[in-house]
Amino acid sequence: MNYRPFGKTGVQVSALGFGCMRLPTVDQVPLSGAIDEKTAIQMIRRGIDRGINYVDTAYNYHKDNSEILVGKALRDGYREKVFLATKSPVYSFKAPEDFERVLDHQLEKLQTDHIDFYLLHNLTADYWQRAKEFDLLAKLDKARAAGKIRFMGFSFHDQVDLFREIVDSHHWDFCQIQLNYAQTHYQAGLEGLEYAAAKGLGVVIMEPLMGGKLAHPSQHIADALPDNSRSPVEWALDYLWNRPEVSLVLSGMSTPQQVEETVDCAARSSVGMLTKEQVEAVEGAGELFQRQSLVPCTGCAYCMPCPFGLDIPRIYELYNRTGSQGVKKADGDYRALAVRADSCKACGACEKICPQHIPSRQLMPAVHKLFADYEKEAAQG
Repeated sequence: MNYRPFGKTGVQVSALGFGCMRLPTVDQVPLSGAIDEKTAIQMIRRGIDRGINYVDTAYNYHKDNSEILVGKALRDGYREKVFLATKSPVYSFKAPEDFERVLDHQLEKLQTDHIDFYLLHNLTADYWQRAKEFDLLAKLDKARAAGKIRFMGFSFHDQVDLFREIVDSHHWDFCQIQLNYAQTHYQAGLEGLEYAAAKGLGVVIMEPLMGGKLAHPSQHIADALPDNSRSPVEWALDYLWNRPEVSLVLSGMSTPQQVEETVDCAARSSVGMLTKEQVEAVEGAGELFQRQSLVPCTGCAYCMPCPFGLDIPRIYELYNRTGSQGVKKADGDYRALAVRADSCKACGACEKICPQHIPSRQLMPAVHKLFADYEKEAAQG
């Protein structure tokens, strides 16, 4: 495993962090609360045995069960081998005192007396305003003084101007941003990465594979990558590890094989590992991906469950497939859905929590019309 300095904290973190949002489930439903406990614990411990020293979870992952699982995985001496990161669910707070109540609950769930890296979760303009109204920055300072947390940070899902404002607002130790070769100018983007690093913050990268979409890109995207010497996953990860501003890259691994393969990639990683020509080719593949991607959904399922029964991430997955492969390739799976996009009642509940700010109330009618028009033409022709 390779290790990197984490901003100005003085600690070294593994190039790869173990993200605990996409653990294996016994019901085979991604992100469900039914975590396959035995397999997940074995995976986390295997990653640690192979050198991962940063484990990342959050209060809400896997229907609030991820932290419990991580607490179990870090028994038997594993807690002392890692930096433990989790997140404060600002979006759910109704009153200032919710911060302390949730933090104490997290310490209990994780079976620890302190959290090494603690983040305000999913900061957007609205949630940043709530953080200020509830004086959460002072509460972070108080929690650190009490020994409940060591380093304070935030995860971010909004525009780069707001990102700069938040970075400059407090004595943060680190931040977590969404970044991959297809989204270099999305949300904080490369501009935010460089800004935070220049301020001395450690920078954690999430969604390096855009929810798995860059792991299995369409053939013309794969053909746009520099060559076949690396898999699409390797090109995506190496593009990030190539940057000196990147402290570590999180991967939400779902199988034991993914743990082995991703750790192998991290062990080969280094700053400056790609040539200028390779970087340009990877970014060119990203631009091509963006031209065919209709909705920036990463499948995080924060929007679920929908009160009207829609499988929102699945609908957007099929909609995006029409951009790269045509409607015909997605129509059969769309027709097989128990609840289609036309059942959306435009309540807006999903929009309030979506980290990607997807305007579902506008999109769902358009999605259904696309498939309905195709089916009508197919029936006539």
